[in-house]
Amino acid sequence: MNLTSGVASILACLSLAAGSRTLPPRHAKAGLTCYDCHQKEEPEHAAVPNDSCMNCHGDDPAMAAYTAKLAVNPHNPPARNNHPKFICTECHHQHKAPEVKCMACHPSFNFTPR
Repeated sequence: MNLTSGVASILACLSLAAGSRTLPPRHAKAGLTCYDCHQKEEPEHAAVPNDSCMNCHGDDPAMAAYTAKLAVNPHNPPARNNHPKFICTECHHQHKAPEVKCMACHPSFNFTPR
């Protein structure tokens, strides 16, 4: 991809749905385009595959290590009691505020560093 097409892709992402679905600032600063995450040229309704997140942020063990100092590690759920394993985009919504899915069942969790 050349500079001109990269800029065009970023501008297209920033203008999606009349400005309501902008590229997250950290991703824009890194020079990413909509295609980098969605893996589609016109991704208006395309979900982001979990593997796209892993390409830059690392696999599950890497993310668990990254957040290991939190009192409760959201990237390392317990293996007991059929605890669900979440995919990245269930918490990390790139076009709206993130949420911590753990809080739905565990409202008293504290995610501050130890």
